[in-house]
Amino acid sequence: MFRLLPAPLALLLFFLPPVVVWAEKDGLGDLDRATEAKLTARSLEDLDRVIDLLDRALEKGLDEGNTEFARQLLAATLIQRGSVRAQVALRLGTESRQFDELRRLAVPDLERGTDLDPEQPDALHHLARLHLLPGGDPERAAAALEKALAFDFDDPTLRANLLTLQAALEEDPELKQEALDEALRLAPDEAAALRMRALLHADHDRKDEALADFNRAIQLEPGHLPTYEAKAALLSEMERYDEAILALDRAQEIDPQSIFPILQKARVHLLQENHAAALHELDRAHTAEPDNLGVLMLRAGVYAESDEREKAMADVDAALKLQPEYPPAKRMRAVLLADEERFEEAIAELRALPDNETTLLQLAMLHSASKQFDEALERYDQLLKLQPESWIALRGRGDALLNLGKHAEAIAEYEKALKQKPDEPGLLNNFAWVLATSPQDELRDGERALQMATEAGELTEYRQVHILSTLAAAYAEEGDFDTALQWIDKALEISPGEGEEYEHLQKERRHYTENQPFRELLQNGEPVEEPL
Repeated sequence: MFRLLPAPLALLLFFLPPVVVWAEKDGLGDLDRATEAKLTARSLEDLDRVIDLLDRALEKGLDEGNTEFARQLLAATLIQRGSVRAQVALRLGTESRQFDELRRLAVPDLERGTDLDPEQPDALHHLARLHLLPGGDPERAAAALEKALAFDFDDPTLRANLLTLQAALEEDPELKQEALDEALRLAPDEAAALRMRALLHADHDRKDEALADFNRAIQLEPGHLPTYEAKAALLSEMERYDEAILALDRAQEIDPQSIFPILQKARVHLLQENHAAALHELDRAHTAEPDNLGVLMLRAGVYAESDEREKAMADVDAALKLQPEYPPAKRMRAVLLADEERFEEAIAELRALPDNETTLLQLAMLHSASKQFDEALERYDQLLKLQPESWIALRGRGDALLNLGKHAEAIAEYEKALKQKPDEPGLLNNFAWVLATSPQDELRDGERALQMATEAGELTEYRQVHILSTLAAAYAEEGDFDTALQWIDKALEISPGEGEEYEHLQKERRHYTENQPFRELLQNGEPVEEPL
């Protein structure tokens, strides 16, 4: 039976909504416990409990003032927990097994914490660093950096670090330079900014400025191995090889277990064409790491350049024993076989590899070398489907057509290749040759042939026999047989003095002594008629 409550109780219930009162009480209790737990927190587990309590308090409901306080405390605790894990992850580095898990846990804390309390440049700095490492998200790193740099805070070193990271993401060289200059204005002793600016200077051929920045970075961090290696690479470009070796010696002192400085020294010796010294360093690297594929392949390359093909093949075979389908080793094996004119074996090595651009190009060249010009054309056609603007494929196709006697088609391919690579000496030479020597009157163009052959000669400092031969043929086509003889004689002077090339030069010379231009038509790479 319905009855009215006593008036005072009815009024109390009317003015105090029960849901709000009880929600406030429950949320406030969790907030109080979270506050106490935060004051006594000593471990990540303690921070876990603080965050759980704050989440529960906010979920249950708090008044406006307590909600704001809870959000601030939650942001601070999330950032604290995320920062601890971020610092450990960054200290351990990406090679640590723990890195990925630490980053996986730190990133959400830092992102959620800075969403709740955006003006946290230090936390945003940690976040950006984590995202910039392999497996991170560069776009989220850029967003964190932009957000942090938008705040006005009094910490020049932190701002300099943020600008340095922003420079690392910047593609525009001028904006990158601007960011690094500002970072170093704020914090002149920031070695990371100096290293990055040094690399930027080096990329834009400002070698002296780059060297100055590397030297300053080394003064600040004398134990930083990569700085010595980068400095050595720069000194090598400057042809200051002895100084480069000294920098690499210092790098080796810093980390005696690393073979990278040894490999760098080998490369410096190779730049000086000192193969014996390079091989000495590579032998040391091989002793330290006998199963290192990179060492084996580099040493094989040096052996090949030194005409020690048996040793080169032994290193290649050792690499293939370690990794039977290793593409660089199979490619080098094909090159070594081709050097011995074992073309079918070389082609067989490459056919085992996927038909990518590199394989197709190498196969096309091997088919041409073995005078299988139709097969070469097929490979070049496949390559051009993948890379329609490949000048080297267009030039190779032109060469194959020239060897098949298809001069008009060869010229068409050379024209297309020349648009892509107008200053390539080999292309200029072959194009000039067909324009000067084709038996087809309508295809010859002595004036253009002379212009191209002269340019090819200038590009090679007139030191290549076949280019001097083409220059002679171009002058002969223009009717200047005296100059043609001068160039063919220069070619004979620098030729080996025997063999097929020498005999061909003598044949050309006989034409010029008789005031006759030279004509050549090939079929499958062989002359089909005597020159006129």
